[in-house]
Amino acid sequence: MAAQLDYLTLKEIFLRFQAEEAEPKGELEHTNAFTLLVAVALSAQATDVGVNKATRALFPIADTPQKMLALGEEGLIQHIKTIGLFRNKARNVIKLSQILVDQYGGEVPSSRAALQSLPGVGRKTANVVLNMWWGVPAQAVDTHIFRIGNRTGICPGKDVETVERAIEDNIPAEFQHHAHHWLILHGRYVCKARKPNCPVCLIRDLCPFEEKTL
Repeated sequence: MAAQLDYLTLKEIFLRFQAEEAEPKGELEHTNAFTLLVAVALSAQATDVGVNKATRALFPIADTPQKMLALGEEGLIQHIKTIGLFRNKARNVIKLSQILVDQYGGEVPSSRAALQSLPGVGRKTANVVLNMWWGVPAQAVDTHIFRIGNRTGICPGKDVETVERAIEDNIPAEFQHHAHHWLILHGRYVCKARKPNCPVCLIRDLCPFEEKTL
């Protein structure tokens, strides 16, 4: 685990990320808060590409909790059976759809506690929805962020909650909104797990990783 980088180094790192892509976006396709919530819930232990393939036919017919309930669990399974853990995920999506109808008037709540009370919705899922839909500077720590946070010293920590706090406590405020998107994309396409692509890395001169592939 690399030591936490200092403020000025972090600022320079995120200035570079910002210059490269000022408005980074999540890669899960969605049309509203509900489809975003479902897409993120389906993405657990699955790729965004795989989820998008499944939801392109699903969301046009089930983009509200009411329509999802009308489709039913078996109908949903037919759309998402290419995604890992599809039966459990289908069960959770139907349950959370019912709760949204019964308790929230069919709307997705905008509080982390309310989101996390829904079946199949953990802290990471809640943070993604809060960040992408409501613009809350919530940090969704996935395997990419956990890896590069510790590899580079941007946000080191022994577990995901520690890494999340490291982002919130150390990354300059002006970068908080997009921080997790920049980090996810960097981890997905550049700072890869097995062979980081250091020659094309924007921050290679600022990174203390000892096993750079230069």
